[in-house]
Amino acid sequence: MPEKVVSNAYYESIVETSDEWITTRTGIKERRNVLPGQALSDLVIPASNNALEMAGISAEQLDLIIVGTVSGDMPTPSTACFVQQGIGAKNAIPFDISAACPGFIYAMSIAEKFIQDGSHEYALIVGAEVISNRLDYEDRGTCVLFGDGAGAAVVGPSDPDSESRLLSNHLYGDGSLWELLYLPGGGSRYPASHEMVDAKLHLLKMKGSEVFKFAVRCMTDVSIEALEHNGFTSDQVDWFIPHQANLRIMEVVGKRLEIPMEKIIQTVQKYGNTSAATIPVTLDEAVREGRIKRGDLVLATSFGAGFTWCSSLFRF
Repeated sequence: MPEKVVSNAYYESIVETSDEWITTRTGIKERRNVLPGQALSDLVIPASNNALEMAGISAEQLDLIIVGTVSGDMPTPSTACFVQQGIGAKNAIPFDISAACPGFIYAMSIAEKFIQDGSHEYALIVGAEVISNRLDYEDRGTCVLFGDGAGAAVVGPSDPDSESRLLSNHLYGDGSLWELLYLPGGGSRYPASHEMVDAKLHLLKMKGSEVFKFAVRCMTDVSIEALEHNGFTSDQVDWFIPHQANLRIMEVVGKRLEIPMEKIIQTVQKYGNTSAATIPVTLDEAVREGRIKRGDLVLATSFGAGFTWCSSLFRF
C-alpha cells in the first residue's frame, strides 16, 4: 500500500461532507494515495515480491504474470511487462486484463485454465489500481470512496494429497450497464485533448444508488451459485471476502447470504475502495494476521464497471 494516508478530515476541507457522513454511509475512515510520480508498477512490484516470498518460489519459476487493472502505468506496454522486468521474471508471459474491480478473480480464472491444461505451472496474479488521480474532487459522492493499492498471489498446481485447492470461479458481465460506472476520456472515443480534460472526461463517473442496488443483487446471486455448485451451504464458509467498496453493501450481502459479520473480513475502513486490489489485499492481510488458516473455506465476490461481477470459492 502507498505510504500516504488520507483521512476523512481532508475531504471535509475540500467538499461539503463530514467524517460522520462518510463513515456512516461507507465505513471508510481513511485511504492510501500514491505520491506524485508514483506509478502502479511501483505498488505491484513489492506486492509481487511479497507473494513470491510467501509462496517460496523464485521469480524465474513464474510462467505467467497477469495484472488486473484499469489504471496501468501507460496505455502500452502492459503494466505486467514492467512487473516482469522489476521482479526479474524473465521466463514469464506478461499481460494485463481490464475487468475493473473483479480483475483479480478474473486473473485467477485465466491462470487456472493455463495451469489445468498442464502447459504452465506457476502464475503471478495481481489486482492493483491507482484511482486517486482519476477522481473528481468536487464530487463528494465518488471522491471519498477510492484509494490506491496492490495485492498479488502466486497460483500453482494443487497437491493431490492436500485439500487446499481452488474449487470454482464464476464470472459474469452485462455491457448494457456500462453507464453506471465508467471513465470516458483517454481512449479512442475521447482521446487526450485540452477539451477532453476541460470537460472532466478523464475522471470517474458513477451513479451511486444504482450501483449499490445492482452490486447487492449480483454479489449475492453469484455467491450462492459458487456455494451450490460445490455442494456447500453458507454456514460452512469460514471466511467471506466481499469487494471492499462500501460497508453497507457488505452488510446487506452478508445478511442475504446468512453469513455473520464476524466471518466477513473488512479492510474498507482503512483503505477505501481500491478496485481490483481489494480482494487480494484483504486476503493477504487475513492470512498474514493468522485469521485465515490452511483448510479454511473462503468465499470471495466482487463487482465493478462493465458491468462485471464474479465469485470464487477455494479451500486455502
